[in-house]
Amino acid sequence: MKTLTAALLLSALALSRASGDTPTPTGDDPIARYLFPPEKVLGAASEIGLEDSQRNAIRGEVHKVQSRFLDLQFDLQEQSEKLIGLLQEKPIDEARVLAEVDRVLAIEKDVKKAQITLLIHIKNLLTPAQQKRLAEIQARERK
Repeated sequence: MKTLTAALLLSALALSRASGDTPTPTGDDPIARYLFPPEKVLGAASEIGLEDSQRNAIRGEVHKVQSRFLDLQFDLQEQSEKLIGLLQEKPIDEARVLAEVDRVLAIEKDVKKAQITLLIHIKNLLTPAQQKRLAEIQARERK
């Protein structure tokens, strides 16, 4: 069942990327140009002159969101398993499947919103000079 759940989630991810909803890592991601993941900020801490207070604040933001991500991950797994069960019925009840798809998509929306919120909080902790330096580092890495 876990393999089937993983396959379904990967298929959904592939479909959303193919439709342009989710930027691909190899493409020019306009959101990634303006926001910085915590591992990137902390990895470049000395290069951008990150203060200890900023480092601690970023870690605090990550810790705050981790429990939310874990809850969402469990919810997503539960709803995906329900969806898979509905897809195995003969005949398939289209209305119930589509209602379950809506629940899965709502959780995925919550995950993305939490991710963007975290990235915004991190960016707001950085000075304009640090943001500029991180943007330069990311641009260099994209080449």
